[in-house]
Amino acid sequence: MEKPSSNLSVSLPMIVKYVETSHNGIQSQNLTRYAIGYVLRGTKYIYDGDQRTGIGKGQIFFLGIGHHYIEDVPEKGQPFEQIMIYYRPDELQRILMHLNITYGLGIHTEHYCERCMGRKFVGTPGWPRIRTFFTNLNGYLRDEQFRHDDAAENIKMTELIYHIVSHDDGCIKSKILNNIDVEKESFEQLVFDNIFKDVSIEELASEANRSLTSFKKEFRKLFGLPPHKWFIRQRLMHARLLLISTSYSVSEIGAQCTFPNTSHFIKLFKKEYAMTPAAYRTRHLLSQAGGNEAETAREHLKQAL
Repeated sequence: MEKPSSNLSVSLPMIVKYVETSHNGIQSQNLTRYAIGYVLRGTKYIYDGDQRTGIGKGQIFFLGIGHHYIEDVPEKGQPFEQIMIYYRPDELQRILMHLNITYGLGIHTEHYCERCMGRKFVGTPGWPRIRTFFTNLNGYLRDEQFRHDDAAENIKMTELIYHIVSHDDGCIKSKILNNIDVEKESFEQLVFDNIFKDVSIEELASEANRSLTSFKKEFRKLFGLPPHKWFIRQRLMHARLLLISTSYSVSEIGAQCTFPNTSHFIKLFKKEYAMTPAAYRTRHLLSQAGGNEAETAREHLKQAL
């Protein structure tokens, strides 16, 4: 969930601290803006397919626009705490231009690595200046006046971007500098807004003011897959999350994820993950269970397979 913007200028970045006192499991989060975050206490897990990436205390991370599957885990007896800073490309462009014109800061990145290519998130241990920055920012956030001061938020955002772009090349810097295209953001937001809607590729192309050929070409460039295949994969990923984090039936999950009928959903799921939705859920229960519960889960898995 993002910080409400009713009392703030929509042209400015927004800073908010989140505190979670209990473990609420895996959650689906939809971002309409880019975000830079920092874990103050506990561990944040981000799910990407079968991979789970842990981001611990003292680490900085980047989240792109769209759906993310996250799990915020408190420490024993202590709440999970993080600071999030949300922004749009036009706000970032303004800050980068200010840093370049005022301070002559050369802004570029030549970073490339397999670890962050094609991913909507990255995380890395904070370096000394970043750790100091967020420690101080945490102190500012205790002041009610700061949280309603647009100028103060803008100054802190500018300081953060300075610390990142003046640092050595890396995944965080690369992700931020490669997401300053306003038109690209609009295209991405249109796509993410329609993941769970029954809308055709032709209708999306029309809404994006592009020909069908142009839309498909731009789509593949941004997301790495043809539109139909990418939408199916995103829906199946969400279905997998619902299977392990809710008690919804397989048919209910298929309907929520915009599959026309249950048998079609099961067929696509098995093709993608080499097992039925029921088997996938049972396998997860088996990994979490012990003793008699584990034996019962094994029997269910045999039946599901």
